[in-house]
Amino acid sequence: MGDYDALLVLSFGGPEGPDDVMPFLENVVRGRGVPRERLLQVAEHYQGFGGVSPINRQNRELVEALRPVAGVPVYWGNRNWRPFGEDVVRRMKADGVRRAAVFATSAFAGYSSCRQYYEDIARISIEGGPELVKMRHYGDHPGFVAAMADHVRAAYGRLGDDDARLVFTAHSVPVSMAETAGPSGGLYEAQLRRSAELVNRALGREGRPWDLVWQSRSGPPQVPWLEPDVCDHLRALAEDPANASVVLAPIGFVSDHMEVVYDLDTEARQVAGELGIRMERAATAGTHPRFVRMVRELMDEPEPVPCPLTCCPPPRRPRA
Repeated sequence: MGDYDALLVLSFGGPEGPDDVMPFLENVVRGRGVPRERLLQVAEHYQGFGGVSPINRQNRELVEALRPVAGVPVYWGNRNWRPFGEDVVRRMKADGVRRAAVFATSAFAGYSSCRQYYEDIARISIEGGPELVKMRHYGDHPGFVAAMADHVRAAYGRLGDDDARLVFTAHSVPVSMAETAGPSGGLYEAQLRRSAELVNRALGREGRPWDLVWQSRSGPPQVPWLEPDVCDHLRALAEDPANASVVLAPIGFVSDHMEVVYDLDTEARQVAGELGIRMERAATAGTHPRFVRMVRELMDEPEPVPCPLTCCPPPRRPRA
């Protein structure tokens, strides 16, 4: 059992107004050589929602839901936008925090989904500040599975079709990154498939088909990423008249990032409409009571063994 006197929710961050969008995106891609034209394209997605990503609001809601169950003070910091993790750690030091559990809002292995959070922890740690201990991957935890199963069940209820095709989605990554995820490689996709299998089982759908597809790809077209894209998959499903309705379950996300509300609720929904497919999107884990309780249960587990430094290396950037 971890001996913690605080909990830090560590997340990606997101803009909270039109003027925040470009500075936020510049933080996200710093050092990656992303053309400004690409940033302007992505910025349009955010501006279509008033320049506000839902992720910060949902993290605030998660923190408030955690306060009664965590048993210790709960803090929240981000990688790319306010409140920045380094500022929060300074406040934790001033508050006398000695040792904090770190709950990353990403459930799976991989460079962006895990290793980068270890890098964040190293970057924001300060002399005399709290020891920060990242908790384990939790995509197979019963709390995460139960939350997702409840949300998928609710989506089926809204759709009113128990025979709808179940399609799980997760953030696509470069194939090279997927192949090196975990000590032996391939762990990102393997963990997602395991989570999808567990949710499908919790729904009592053993033996019924489900799919794992990808969304939110970015980067130069010459770099191969995990496929199929969710919109391409909807087009393939439409070739069979039996696939008249679909439930999308964003199992790769724990809250409604911009990727969820734009790539699924906007783009995928538009494609489904054009194809004549009825579509419902399941909610992310969010503040489901079982998911919230899961965080406390992770804190009560033995301290996880840190991943080796060779695990989930950063992606190889294409030469300019």
